[in-house]
Amino acid sequence: MLKLSHLFAVVTAAGALVVASALLLLLGLLLAECFVALWPRQRSRQQQAAAISPKTKILIPAHNEVSCIQKTLELLALQVADPAEILLVADNCTDNTAEIARSFGVSVTERSDLSRRGKGYALDHGLALLAKNPPDVVLIIDADCSVQPRAVEHLVNQAIATQRPVQATYLMEQPAQPSLKDAVSAFAFKVKNLVRLKGLYQMGLPCPLTGTGMAFPWQALEAVSLASGHIVEDMKLGLDLAIAGYPPAFCAEAQVLGQLPQDQAAAKGQRTRWEHGHLQMIKVYGLPTLVTAFRHGRFDLLMMGLDLCIPPLSLLVMVWTLCFLMAAIAAVVTAFWWPFALLLAGGVCLAIAIVSAWLKFGRRDLSLQQLLSVPFYVVGKIPVYLSALREPQTEWVKTKRDA
Repeated sequence: MLKLSHLFAVVTAAGALVVASALLLLLGLLLAECFVALWPRQRSRQQQAAAISPKTKILIPAHNEVSCIQKTLELLALQVADPAEILLVADNCTDNTAEIARSFGVSVTERSDLSRRGKGYALDHGLALLAKNPPDVVLIIDADCSVQPRAVEHLVNQAIATQRPVQATYLMEQPAQPSLKDAVSAFAFKVKNLVRLKGLYQMGLPCPLTGTGMAFPWQALEAVSLASGHIVEDMKLGLDLAIAGYPPAFCAEAQVLGQLPQDQAAAKGQRTRWEHGHLQMIKVYGLPTLVTAFRHGRFDLLMMGLDLCIPPLSLLVMVWTLCFLMAAIAAVVTAFWWPFALLLAGGVCLAIAIVSAWLKFGRRDLSLQQLLSVPFYVVGKIPVYLSALREPQTEWVKTKRDA
């Protein structure tokens, strides 16, 4: 009995040490990304071009987007020589999205398939049409995004110069009457889609794809399949491209803006889809990506895998807090302090990363008072993560648009 109890204690201590070391590794990477993002910006490594390539197509998947498609097309029309360069896929639409798009002179294709729903299937349908006369570069823009001036030019130029997929800076604007949740969400989104991606770029590393404002050389798209109903199809696509030899790169100069929903139920549904999808990606693709990276000796893929394994910011804070408290209690009881020490170092990394990102990039989104209220926001997210354990969202659900 004594030997069994001793073995159990050893195994438990070793497990705690592994968990603490893994958390420290992820928190250290988060700190590196946020800290390097503070450095003076390097311009994207791209060749300058006077105009958009004549073989460029902009692909827009759209499902009942009558409330926002006009604004999106108005902004895009200012950046293309010919509206026909834009192909809109009206995917299972029951409104006038297609008619509004045709009034702008853009190319429109309508798709109806209720058994295969989701953005991935819409994109696959559009690419099948483009394959009849393949362009040099395909841009993917969501139907509810505001494409900022010269974003198309920057994305196309960098994709042509590097022959790699390119991700724009994709940020979320707060609604007219933002709540604390909206402010924290906008800040967390900025940390994920600007700060961390900028840090990866400054370190010469590839970045994940974030959903819209993406440019792809045609040969890269030929190497992967987009026909998927995955609820975070962009993250999966980025990994698939990296494994195929086309790791995505970040382009800070190109900016695309989205809008957080004013309706709180829609906002909760949107956050749930993002975070459940991210957790599913970690569960299904995290370890296999790391194994593939080691097997092929690919440092870039290793870093993409580690970056993927960093959970959403609220969950990361929650997990660290729980592990730290458990390690502190265990250290007092067993006098084994190593897990506690590693988690303490990880906590310092987490705090420095969040505060430095806020000081440099987040003060417009989040006041100091709101930043200090983040622990209450994190507590409020517990039901979201418990639902990911009990009944994870696995099907694509469109976020309800504000009128």
